[in-house]
Amino acid sequence: MTRFRIPLRATCVARRRCAIAALALGTAACTPTGERPIQGYIEGEYVRVAAPFAGALTQLSVKRGDQVSSGAPLFALERENEVALRREAEQQLQAAQARLENLRTGKRPPEVETVAEQLRQAMATRELSVANLNRLQKLHASGFVSAAGLDTARTEVKRDEAAVAQLQASVATAKLPARADEIRAAEADARAAREQLAQADWRLSQRAIASPVTGRVNDTFYVIGDWVPAGLPVASLLPPANVKVRVFVPEPVLGRIRPGQTITFSCDGCGPPMSAPITFISDRAEFTPPVLYSRDNRAKLVFLVEAKPAPDIAARLNPGQPVDVTLPQ
Repeated sequence: MTRFRIPLRATCVARRRCAIAALALGTAACTPTGERPIQGYIEGEYVRVAAPFAGALTQLSVKRGDQVSSGAPLFALERENEVALRREAEQQLQAAQARLENLRTGKRPPEVETVAEQLRQAMATRELSVANLNRLQKLHASGFVSAAGLDTARTEVKRDEAAVAQLQASVATAKLPARADEIRAAEADARAAREQLAQADWRLSQRAIASPVTGRVNDTFYVIGDWVPAGLPVASLLPPANVKVRVFVPEPVLGRIRPGQTITFSCDGCGPPMSAPITFISDRAEFTPPVLYSRDNRAKLVFLVEAKPAPDIAARLNPGQPVDVTLPQ
């Protein structure tokens, strides 16, 4: 079912016109000192809570009129896709950390032992080649072996010595970790994986929205099952700190008030008069007569003044509620 609401700007304009009209009627009965109350009204600045991503509404934990605390759950959207993305990011981080640890520790002991065994075999082969060379040298001295045979034996000894040197270097390398550049690259991969996991956690957290303030739920705009576009509010809240008194002050008394002074106001059925400090005085007139200013028509000018009551007082007030305001003397 489609809901129709009056835009907030139109409501504020209507309230402002009503306040100015009431002031025009009331100033005639006011005394020159302005001691009689001026008509004003209560205004609220709403906190509209939305999710940064679109999705179907699966949970709505509040309803209009509820009082909620900061951090209390408001609503939740579907989250299956975000849960899967988080699992993927977590597994990528585990893989990156495993690669980094493997590069830091070097080869495993069984792999090092395999290379060491190959070295022992090469050393045995070299010893055999040296013994064969010694024997052929004696035979060559007696004339039983040719020079070519002796040269072949010397070449085999050199070959076996080179193999032993190569395997000795391999054993030493197998006991070392990876090169510094490879370790730095693996560390960067692990950091990137951690950031991806943090992003996945954040996206998942944005599917369940909590109240950012303590206040009253003014309205909810969707029901469970609705598709909520990204960035559109699902609930509006009114914290007591956002409730203020608005009044339009005639120009003749504007000069005696300033921010920080305290006004007194009352409303029907609200009990004893209440007070609030002035927080804002407009620098522009709300109505300008179509003639040059004179001492007689300056009273037609009104200026917006706002005052914020204490939270315990604000909790008893409602936006749009008319109040009678007494300015400080």
